[in-house]
Amino acid sequence: MECARCGTCCVAPDISTLGKRVGERCRHLNERFECSMYEDRPAVCRGYRPDAICREISAPTLDERVATYLKIFEIER
Repeated sequence: MECARCGTCCVAPDISTLGKRVGERCRHLNERFECSMYEDRPAVCRGYRPDAICREISAPTLDERVATYLKIFEIER
């Protein structure tokens, strides 16, 4: 599956390496939902791969996608 560039994986989970909390937009996520430090991103980010969850969280807005992601994984902000 190819990445849909929805931005959810850069917002929903925590990324402690970058000091990013759950539900907080990563400071490296640009307006086109691309990583501005893609080549130098941390290992945890390199490990993200598009999968069935990406289809399951599909929604018109980033806020809706993040809310669905958090609900699926029972994560609280």
